[in-house]
Amino acid sequence: MRVIAGTARSLPLKTPDGMDTRPTSDRIKETLFNMLQSNISDCVFVDMFAGSGGIGIEALSRGARKAYFIENAPKAISCIEQNLAFTKFADRAIVLKQDALAALNSIYEKEIDIFFMDPPYNQDHEKRILNLLRNMKYVTEDTLIIVEADLKTDFSYLEDYGYRLHKEKKYKNNKHMFIYKDA
Repeated sequence: MRVIAGTARSLPLKTPDGMDTRPTSDRIKETLFNMLQSNISDCVFVDMFAGSGGIGIEALSRGARKAYFIENAPKAISCIEQNLAFTKFADRAIVLKQDALAALNSIYEKEIDIFFMDPPYNQDHEKRILNLLRNMKYVTEDTLIIVEADLKTDFSYLEDYGYRLHKEKKYKNNKHMFIYKDA
């Protein structure tokens, strides 16, 4: 795994040993950031269920002002910290070493520009997080929420939760859902 573009382009990133994380492939990461290109510069980015931190580091490399990394697995946290030091982005990063739901109350921003989450598949984490996010002051109608999920994950509840689906991008085994909060 590597940084695809930006100031840390081509730098290799460490990934945690074992099967506890599923790093987003370079190809899918490149597709995602090509779609986000106009939104990244000077943004505040959240990488939830961050694993190795590859998505948040890619955002920083491409010009994000600040990135939050939310992770609670010790091996993954160690990888994130090593990758941030290696890419020299530690000064623009905040690593929240806690449960994803609890971490939502540890973000102190006026507004989050992009909120990315890649939770374990088929455990309804995204549903619980979206339910909580709708009441967070830093999530506005301009905040882009991206959920990486299994292809079969049902998002039919979005409208009931006060969200609208902007776009869906399907890959071979998973998908990205681009979501906005209704005004």
